Amino acid sequence: MARCKSKRCSKECYRFCPQVRSNVEAVRFEGNTPIISEILCVGCGICVKKCPYKAISIVNVPDELQKDCSHRFGPNTFKLFRVPVPSAGNVLGLIGKNGIGKSTALKILAGEIKPNLGEFSNPPDWPEIIKFFRGSTLQTYFQKMSEGKLRVVHKPQYVDKIPKVASGKVCDLLEKVDERGKLAEITKALQLETFLDREINILSGGELQRVAIAATMCREADVYLFDEPSSYLDVKQRIEVAKAIRSLKQEEKMIVLAEHDLAVLDYLSDYICVLYGEPGVYGIVSHVHGVRTGINLYLEGYIPDENMRFRKEPIIFHVKPPPTGFSTSEPLLRWGSITKNYEGFSLKAEPGEARQGEVVGIVGSNGIGKTTFVKILAGMEKPDSGGQPTTRLLEVSYKPQYISSDFDGTVEDLLEAVAKQEYSSGWYQSEIMAPLNLTPLLDRQVKELSGGELQRVAIAACLSKKADVYLLDEPSAYLDVEERLIVARTIRRIVDGRNVTAFVVEHDVVAQDFIADRLMVFTGEPGKRGLAKAPTNLLDGMNMFLKEMGITFRRDPDTKRPRVNKEGSQLDILQKETNQYYYIK
Repeated sequence: MARCKSKRCSKECYRFCPQVRSNVEAVRFEGNTPIISEILCVGCGICVKKCPYKAISIVNVPDELQKDCSHRFGPNTFKLFRVPVPSAGNVLGLIGKNGIGKSTALKILAGEIKPNLGEFSNPPDWPEIIKFFRGSTLQTYFQKMSEGKLRVVHKPQYVDKIPKVASGKVCDLLEKVDERGKLAEITKALQLETFLDREINILSGGELQRVAIAATMCREADVYLFDEPSSYLDVKQRIEVAKAIRSLKQEEKMIVLAEHDLAVLDYLSDYICVLYGEPGVYGIVSHVHGVRTGINLYLEGYIPDENMRFRKEPIIFHVKPPPTGFSTSEPLLRWGSITKNYEGFSLKAEPGEARQGEVVGIVGSNGIGKTTFVKILAGMEKPDSGGQPTTRLLEVSYKPQYISSDFDGTVEDLLEAVAKQEYSSGWYQSEIMAPLNLTPLLDRQVKELSGGELQRVAIAACLSKKADVYLLDEPSAYLDVEERLIVARTIRRIVDGRNVTAFVVEHDVVAQDFIADRLMVFTGEPGKRGLAKAPTNLLDGMNMFLKEMGITFRRDPDTKRPRVNKEGSQLDILQKETNQYYYIK
């Protein structure tokens, strides 16, 4: 299967193909778009190496897999094999990289994309599609869909686009879609009371996410689909959303979701489908597995029942990561008691210090003052009392929560401008470029990047600057599971190698567990007052934070990854009684 993704092709790639001498149709063009003949292509890989834009991927897939092709968008474009199989009264979770087909699979189940079984030039009709899936649950599913007897509602991935298609007050919007008569119950579960009277166009990302989930749950349907329901939400909100979505099981609804937060996916799902393949080229939906087994198989990178290894090395969690850098005993910066007041909101920070060679994780609810504190450390905000922290005497590199894409130039121009002479070094290539997979993006305009691509570039730009203190606000936003853990590992190596300090604001508990040495816990009342506790060790910090959230975690015995205990379970009750909300054993 060949795929060319370049929009700047010079129409010269056909010269590299050995098949051109015998058949000029080996590479043809539709306008400026090159179309590689998948029948004539021998997979020699010459064009892949010669293409200056790194835009061509040639992948040989097993012949027996071709019979499982469920959809393809066009020639040399993404191909999806198989479709997830939902079941009544269960939550099916989808896990996989960005660009691997999760959203496409949800759109097929939603009826927004009619599966063409790979025949994009002559799409099949419903009888042929139903016949293709005969013998499986999907046969009945698509039969009902074709007859208009299956109601499906779909919560899309990009909730920030909602204000472009909807207007008015939140309460009016939700009342219009309340087909189940459960608006009051859902409003309370998702904590929407404080902004019901606000206009849609002034809501924050977290508020838009909860409104979108509430609107989806208010509709009467047989199938509920959720694409990344935890985006923009803090830890407590993620768990509350998970509880609300699981409540649909009581009515024997089919529920399918795609999610990158491992803890939320684990807590929410009953079964898991792993999606693997080559992002942007093809994706394969695995068979259904139990939730714990499915997530562990994904972390292992190997599916035994399909005899398929899709990652060279497993993702490994450590109960107590061994120190790899310099001694962490010497404080790099200190701050005294800090206060900062805005209209309707006040922040107070206890005195604290950060040490060389350590990562300080910052956790707390949305609207509690985490970003304000980071901006004070960065020197972008001045405290009302307590004086500026000693970071004013240090070099600081800051990645904001909301990233601007207004840089006029390519990714390579941006990174060269920040890294300077270090950009061409082997260290930079191996420690920043390779882990964050930035090479395919170098010739792209920054303004053209997607959310995940822009996030990786912003993280790279932050780490490219030589600094004493690195401040990263929500670096995992828009990233998939593997990218989140790769970013955490990259930050960890930079901090160890340069013997510097990093502060990381993060809502993903699994990513925070993976990276942080110590924690700063923010408590208070969101939107009104916040209290930043002094940094403490990971165990005490997590216990303090999770107790505030009313959530307990255990560790998976095989992978050591953190797992959320179901509320009211025997282990949940035991850990709360012993005040051990965060187990490290």
